[in-house]
Amino acid sequence: MADNSDSPSAPVIFDSLPYYDDDLTKFPFLKEKVEKELAREPKPPTTLHPRVPPAYELFTKNPMLQAELERIESHHPFPPLDTTRYQLPPPASVPATDEEWQASLNNARAQLEHQRIRQTNLTLLQTYGANSWRVHNYLVEASAKQVEKALEDLKKLTEDVNRDRKNFQTKTGAQLNALETRWTELISSVLQIEMANVAMDIEIDRLNKREVELAEMV
Repeated sequence: MADNSDSPSAPVIFDSLPYYDDDLTKFPFLKEKVEKELAREPKPPTTLHPRVPPAYELFTKNPMLQAELERIESHHPFPPLDTTRYQLPPPASVPATDEEWQASLNNARAQLEHQRIRQTNLTLLQTYGANSWRVHNYLVEASAKQVEKALEDLKKLTEDVNRDRKNFQTKTGAQLNALETRWTELISSVLQIEMANVAMDIEIDRLNKREVELAEMV
């Protein structure tokens, strides 16, 4: 079956009969000929089909996510975490200036506020986290069951298609074998008839010559 409705220059695709056509397996030299013939075929086009839409750019409005996506695509390692924000270093110089002490004090206040927020979050998690996690697990399990059911349905559909295809090709292959056998028998019968006709023509010519010879003797 061929499909070239999109474009007159589109490559022609033929459906094979893998459950019936096993000549390449039986005769390796045929496989070599097919590979040589395929090697002479022009290479497939490197450009995409005109109907293929252009590549969609993700996170155009979020430079941070776009930069992270580019980092992942380029296989660069994740930058190490900045742990200085979790430390309380004193001023670097001795004696320290008022600005340095003020920076250290602001850092300590930020650390204290961060710990307070963590404690609040832990309290909320202990109060509501268990039920929220159960609901989340229930939704995830329901989604997983739906995906598994869709996968099983798709596998069953694929098996049904392959089974029907195999049964059809096996049945059609038996018919093709019977027709090929019948064709061989008919060709052999025709050849036998032609050989008999040739032998009969030779015998007729011999009898005609014999008749002429007898007529001359009389």
